[in-house]
Amino acid sequence: MPTNFTVVPVKDGRKSREDDDVDDNNVFREEDEDAPFPGDGMPKESSPFINTDNDKGNLYDGKNMALFEEEMDSNPMVSSLLNKLANYTNLTQGVKEHEEADDDEGPAKTKKPVKSPALGTLIGVYLPCLQNILGVILFLRLTWIVGTAGIMESLAIVVMTCSCTMLTAISMSAIATNGVVPAGGSYYMISRSLGPEFGGAVGLCFYLGTTFAGSMYILGTIEILLTYIVPSAAIFKAEKKEDEAEALLNNMRVYGTCCLTLMSLVVFVGVKYVNKLALVFLACVILSILAIYAGVIKTAFEPPDFPICLLGNRTLQNHNFDQCLKTMEVGNVTVTTKLWSLFCDSPDLNATCNEYFTLNNVTVIQGIPGLTSGVIRDNIWGDYGPNGMLVENKHQASEPAADTSQDIYMPYVANDITTFFTLLVGIYFPSVTGIMAGSNRSGDLRDAQKSIPIGTIMAIATTTFIYISSVILFGACIEGVVLRDKFGDSVKGNLVIGILAWPSPWVIVIGSFFSCCGAGLQSLTGAPRLLQAIARDGIVPFLQVFGHGKANGEPTWALLLTGGICEIGILIASLDAVAPILSMFFLMCYLFVNLACALQTLLRTPNWRPRFKFYHWALSFLGASLCLSLMFISSWYYALVAMLIAGCIYKYIEYRGAEKEWGDGINGLSLNAARYALIRLEEAPPHTKNWRPQMLLLLNLDSDHAVKHPRLLSFCTQLKAGKGLTIVGSVLEGTYMTKEAEVKKAEQNIKSSMTTERTKGFCHVVASSNLRDGFSHLIQTAGLGGMKHNTVLMAWPGTWKQSNDPVSWKNFIETVRETTAAHQALLVAKNVDSFPTNADRLGQGTIDVWWVVHDGGLLMLLPFLLRQHKVWRKCKMRIFTVANMDDNSIQMKKDLQMFLYHLRLDAEVEVVEMHDSDISAFTYEKTLVMEQRSQMLKQMQLSRTEREREAQLIHDRNTASHAALNDKADAGPDRVHMTWTKDKFLTERNRNRAEASMGVRDIFNMKPEWESLNQSNVRRMHTAVKLNEVVVNKSQGAHLVLLNMPGPPKNRGGDENYMEFLEVLLEGLNRVLLVRGGGREVITIYS
Repeated sequence: MPTNFTVVPVKDGRKSREDDDVDDNNVFREEDEDAPFPGDGMPKESSPFINTDNDKGNLYDGKNMALFEEEMDSNPMVSSLLNKLANYTNLTQGVKEHEEADDDEGPAKTKKPVKSPALGTLIGVYLPCLQNILGVILFLRLTWIVGTAGIMESLAIVVMTCSCTMLTAISMSAIATNGVVPAGGSYYMISRSLGPEFGGAVGLCFYLGTTFAGSMYILGTIEILLTYIVPSAAIFKAEKKEDEAEALLNNMRVYGTCCLTLMSLVVFVGVKYVNKLALVFLACVILSILAIYAGVIKTAFEPPDFPICLLGNRTLQNHNFDQCLKTMEVGNVTVTTKLWSLFCDSPDLNATCNEYFTLNNVTVIQGIPGLTSGVIRDNIWGDYGPNGMLVENKHQASEPAADTSQDIYMPYVANDITTFFTLLVGIYFPSVTGIMAGSNRSGDLRDAQKSIPIGTIMAIATTTFIYISSVILFGACIEGVVLRDKFGDSVKGNLVIGILAWPSPWVIVIGSFFSCCGAGLQSLTGAPRLLQAIARDGIVPFLQVFGHGKANGEPTWALLLTGGICEIGILIASLDAVAPILSMFFLMCYLFVNLACALQTLLRTPNWRPRFKFYHWALSFLGASLCLSLMFISSWYYALVAMLIAGCIYKYIEYRGAEKEWGDGINGLSLNAARYALIRLEEAPPHTKNWRPQMLLLLNLDSDHAVKHPRLLSFCTQLKAGKGLTIVGSVLEGTYMTKEAEVKKAEQNIKSSMTTERTKGFCHVVASSNLRDGFSHLIQTAGLGGMKHNTVLMAWPGTWKQSNDPVSWKNFIETVRETTAAHQALLVAKNVDSFPTNADRLGQGTIDVWWVVHDGGLLMLLPFLLRQHKVWRKCKMRIFTVANMDDNSIQMKKDLQMFLYHLRLDAEVEVVEMHDSDISAFTYEKTLVMEQRSQMLKQMQLSRTEREREAQLIHDRNTASHAALNDKADAGPDRVHMTWTKDKFLTERNRNRAEASMGVRDIFNMKPEWESLNQSNVRRMHTAVKLNEVVVNKSQGAHLVLLNMPGPPKNRGGDENYMEFLEVLLEGLNRVLLVRGGGREVITIYS
C-alpha cells in the first residue's frame, strides 16, 4: 500500500525547539525556587513526568497522532517526555542557590544559565564524608580511649561502630539509588520510605543530632584553644587543684557562647564562604593524619624525647617543675627542687612532707618509647576506674602511704570522670558519624546513583582503616600512663596525639583546631537547612515559622533555633557529656534508615528497584539491631529519652500533622498486614465471645450533599469507642458517570463530619439508579472478606407521614427486610437529632431496655457498650420485660436477675404485667384512621388524568339522591369501595374523632363501622397502643429507650400499616433506639 510523505526543513525548528527546551527547564526551576511552601506531599523538586500549564502549548502539533490528541493534556507524547528527561536535573541544594541569589542581587539582575551538576565521586562524596567522619574525637579523645579501654576493647568499640555505619551505608545506598533522591539526604530518604510520621520524628532527631554535633565541635575548638594553644586566656582560674575542673567548665561556657555567636554570624552573613573553606578544613584533617603516621614511623628508629615523671608508680603533672628530682647537688650543696615544694611545707631539707612523697622515689620514663619498645603488651587491656582515681604505672614499684586523704590536693594525674566500657562507646561513636554527607549533596552530583554508594562505602572503609590502625599504633608507641592522661598534664600540657606527630606537635594542634572550627560551621550551616526542609514539608504544624527565611532563602529563624539548642550543649560544657547525646540521635536516624531498607525489601513493592545490588534485608536488620544495641550500650537513659522524644513527635504528627501520601513503606506494610490478616480471618461468623457490632452506618444527605443527621455519627462513635469496623455509607441517585463529582463531594463532606464527630472508619458513597438498590448494594457488598459489617445503623424516617411520595418509607421497610435476609442486626434511632454529642456528659439517669422478645441478646449488649463511653458513663441500666396473665412475674424477675448476674451486667430489673383487656374504642379508631390513610395513599398514586376523572366522579356522587347513597351503603362497606380525596379524608377523620370523643354513644352502635376493619390490624394496633402506654409510663424520663423492633409484615400490601404501628409504639418518647437482632446469639454467660 503506497504511503505519501511530506518533507519539510527542520533546521530552524530544531533550534526553536532547543530554545523551548531551555525555557521549559528554566520554568521548572523558577517554579521550584519560588514555591514558598510545597507542603502538598509532592516532592520539592520539579518533575519531568507532570505537565504544567506552561507546557500545554508545545505538547502536540500534528496529525499523525490525532487519535490521541484529546488526551495530550494528561498523557504527553513519548518524545516530549524523553526530551524533558534529557534536560531534567535536580536543583542543587545547600549553599549554591544562596550564592546565586547573592550574586544576582541588583537592578540589572539577569538569570544565569543553569549549569548541570558536575561533581564526581571523589570531590562530591568521598572527601566530604571523610571530612565529616574524621574530627574532634580522633584528635582529642582516641588516645585516652585506647589507654582506658586497652587495645582489644578499643578495637571492639571501633569494629562495632564502624560495622554499624557500614551496614547503614549499604542500606542508604540501596535507598539512594532507588530513583532520584533530591537534596535533603537522610530526611528525604526516611520520610519518603517510612512515611511522614517516622520521617518527621527521625528528621527532627537527625536535626537535633546535627545541632548537638555543632555544640561538640565548638567545645572541642575551645578545649584546644584554652588547653593547648593559649592556656593563659582562661578567664576563670583555679586557686586550688580541686577547683580546676569547675574553672575549665566555666571557661568553656563563656568562650563557647562567644564562639557560637561568632560562627552563627558567619553563617548568617557569609554562608558561601563556609562552603568555599571546606577544602581548607579538609586539608587540615588530612595533613594532621599524615603527620601522625609520619611520627609513628619515626618512633621506630628515633623516638621523640618526652620524659614522664613518676613518684612511685603515680604520674605527676609536669606543669610547675622542670626537673624530676627531689633534691640536687649545686656546688657540693644539696638543695631542694620545685618538685619538693609541691609536696613539702617548706623548701628546707627538714621540712614536713607528704607521706607518699617521703616513702617513694621519683623516676623518669619515656612517654613515647616507640614501635619497637614492646609497650604494646602493657596496653592490651584496659584500666577503668572511678572519678579521681590516680593514673598509675602498674609495673613500677611503690610504697603505699597510710594516709591518702591529701592525694587529691597533690599534683597527680587523675581521672576526671568515672570510666567504663559503655561510656567510651557513647563518647567514641560521634567519630564515625558523617556518612550522610554524600547523600546530602546528591543534587550536586553528576551521577548520584553511582557516586553515593561508592564514595560513602570507600570513605567508611578508609576511616575504619585509619581508626583501627590508630588504635594499634597508639597502643604500640605511647606509654599507658600518657594514653590515660586526657589533657596531657604529664607532658607539660601538650596534646597527647601531638607529641607523636612529626615534625611538630603544633601541626596536630593547629590542624585539629581548624578542623573543629570547620566542622562546627558545617553543622551550623546544615542543621537549619534540615529544619527548614522539614518545616516546608508541612508535616509538623508548629514548625511552619521556621520555613521562612531571608530573600535569598537563608533559613534565618531556623538558624536562631539551632543556635539556641546549640547553646544548651555548650552550657553542658563537657565534650564527654555532649557526645553520648548526639550519639543517640544519630543512632536513631541510622536505625530507621536500616529499617526503611529492610521494609522496602521485604514488601517487594514494584517501585523498589535499586541500582545498588549489594544489599539484603538481613543486613539491614542486622544494622538496625546493632544501632539499637549501641543506643542502650552507650546510655540506656539517653536512649529512652531519645525514643520518647521521637515517639512524642510521631504521635503529634499523626494527630495534628498534615496528611501526606508519599508512597511510603509503612503504607505498604499496613496493606500487606491487612491482606494477611484478612486472609487468615475466617469469613464464618465469629464466636459469640468475640462478637461486637461491626457497623454499617446508612446516612441521608441533603441537597448540598452534607450529612443530614450528624448526631448519628456521634452515636456510632459512642457505641463503638473506636473499636471494630465502622463503614459509613450513602447513596446518590443517578449513574456514576454523571454523578462522579457529586460522589466525591459527598465523600469529602462525610469524611469531614466523621472527623468532627471523631468517628473512625471508612466512607463509601455509591451512585445508583434508585436509593433502594443503592442501600441494598451497600448492605450486600460493604466490607471485605471476614471484615464485613454485622449491624446496620440508620435514622428513623421522621417525615414519612408528611411526604406524599411513599418511596421514603418503602425504602426504609425494604432495608429492614434486606438486613433480616442478610442475618444482620438493625438499629434504628428515632429523634436522632436530640441524641447527645460527644462533648455532652449525661448526668444521673437511666438507659431503659424493653426486652419483649429475645433475638440474640443485642439489647443487653448495647447499653453495656454505650456506658463504656464518657457520655453515658454515669447512666444506670434498667431492664424491663413483659409478663402475660399466665406468667409468674415474681419467678421471671428472679430468673432475669440471675441471668444478668451470669452475664456480669449491673442493671435494675422490673417485670411489667400486661393484663388481657378488651380492645378499646381508641384502638379501633386508630386502626380506622390508618386504613383510611392507606386507602387514600393508594388512590393518590393514580395518574393526573385519572385523578381528574375521579374528582368528577366524586362530584357526581355527592350531588346524587339520598336514596342512591342508601343503595350504595347496602351494597357493601363504603370504606372499601369509595374513592377518597385528601379534603374528604381530612373531613372524615375530624368527624370520626368527634364521634370517638362522644362517650355517650353505645359501642354496639359503632360496631357496624368496625366490622369492615382487618382484625389482624386491629390486634397489632392494640399491642402497639398498650405497649406504648406501659413504656411511656415507665421510661418517659429515661435518657435512652431501647426497644425490640417488630418485623415488617410478610404481605407487602400492609407495609404502610407497619409504619403506623411503629409510629404509635414510639409516640411520646424522646430518644428511642429500635433494635432488631441478626438471628444469632451475641452475648454469652460462659467465659
